Amino acid sequence: MQRIVVLDYGMGNLHSVASALKKVAPTDEVVLATTPEEAQGADRLIVPGVGAIRDCMEGFIRPGFVPLLNQCIESGMPILGICVGMQIMMASSEENGGIDCLGLFPQPVKFFGKDLYENGQHLKVPHMGWNRVQQKVGHPLWNEIESGSRFYFVHSYYVPAENNEAIAGECDYGVPFAAAVTRNNIFATQFHPEKSAEAGMQLLKNFVGWNGAA
Repeated sequence: MQRIVVLDYGMGNLHSVASALKKVAPTDEVVLATTPEEAQGADRLIVPGVGAIRDCMEGFIRPGFVPLLNQCIESGMPILGICVGMQIMMASSEENGGIDCLGLFPQPVKFFGKDLYENGQHLKVPHMGWNRVQQKVGHPLWNEIESGSRFYFVHSYYVPAENNEAIAGECDYGVPFAAAVTRNNIFATQFHPEKSAEAGMQLLKNFVGWNGAA
């Protein structure tokens, strides 16, 4: 039995993530950890997140989750970031007047803007709803998921796809952006797999079986 730890720092889509994990891994233990101590013994780690980046960063730093995350990265433990849980892994964000993030990836997080158009049509921000994700690399978390599958998004800020060596999946909403990034034992998605029906559940199932190697 695996111990799957979902970090609870007050800014997460926690219960929907935990519920989805229990469906794809019914014999594993799913733990919502509010402290690093509660995360001890984890076999794999999930960093969720919704809301403003400043609150997420403060909530993540305060209980001591940064050293925990670094330890898990160094150990090779499989790690999944979701939505703002992906954005806090970037270098910085334009949200809240500019915020330094964890810097696990060198890319910035940018605002879509108010004047966003595609084929002459004005696009609403936040980007909310289903969109197709084109897979940019082969990865175990894409197993049995077709490139171009639809996933569910809710976000006003994005990680640029251009010059992004870490990109694993790409989407377009007025501008091309990273729907997923990966490096070593980290895989992170801008979309919500727990809300993405069959494709999302398959991605979570793949994560539960992933050994952390690309």
